[in-house]
Amino acid sequence: MKLVIAVVQDQDAPLLLDKLAEDKIRATKLASTGGFLRQGNTTLLIGVNENMVDNVVDLIRETCSSKEQLITPIVSDFSRSVPDFMPQPITVKVGGATIFVLDVDRFEKV
Repeated sequence: MKLVIAVVQDQDAPLLLDKLAEDKIRATKLASTGGFLRQGNTTLLIGVNENMVDNVVDLIRETCSSKEQLITPIVSDFSRSVPDFMPQPITVKVGGATIFVLDVDRFEKV
């Protein structure tokens, strides 16, 4: 058995969960927060047999696309003057998914 851990953007999670449910694949949804942009995301814990891992990863790839987003960086240096302090928006790549596949030594459902 394998445990697939997928960290996806909040807006991609509902469609991914629907697609997993269509294929009768269960997932546990956890709310999480990204460290770089400090925005909410969703972490899914998906336990599957080894032969289903590629199918799950393909569903995640199809559903969770990366996008470009305009953000304003958080600046914590208050020693600068006000005109210097106003950060300029930058474009960053967000979305997609971060996927971990782990071996499961033991699984019990009680």
